[in-house]
Amino acid sequence: MKLNLVINGSEAEMDMISPAPHCRFRFAGRELCADVQMPEPRIYSVLVDGHSYDASVERTEQALIVTVDGHRFEIEVRDPRRWSRASGRAGAEGRETLAAPMPGKVVRVLVAAGDDVAPGQGLVVVEAMKMQNEIKSSRPGRVLAVHAQTGATVTAGEALVTIG
Repeated sequence: MKLNLVINGSEAEMDMISPAPHCRFRFAGRELCADVQMPEPRIYSVLVDGHSYDASVERTEQALIVTVDGHRFEIEVRDPRRWSRASGRAGAEGRETLAAPMPGKVVRVLVAAGDDVAPGQGLVVVEAMKMQNEIKSSRPGRVLAVHAQTGATVTAGEALVTIG
């Protein structure tokens, strides 16, 4: 899964090859392996190339604030497949099925069939690589079907919610 990142104002690209806890990824022209554990909420223990790092992660509306060994990084993750206010299609019509962007576990279903939704409204929360990702509506509409169930494992591209 390719992610576009903005790290302290500089753009970068990362390709996640396999998820945590034993993840592989490409970053800055290198393929790396990392063992990632979360000993407590928002604290990660990361082992990369024989070096151990403790990272604290805080979410804000715009970015993740990651602190590693006293160094603070503001990271904005831009997944080109996910909705953003800038890319939303408020005037779109017809039926749309939103799919899981990556393999994971459904931790919450936020809507039911028949609910009206607004652009950017959360529909389903999928946990992948120990991160919770809220799948949002790209436009206004009505929920026609909810395909996801809390606790279910989903694959990338699997239908979660259909809106019309």
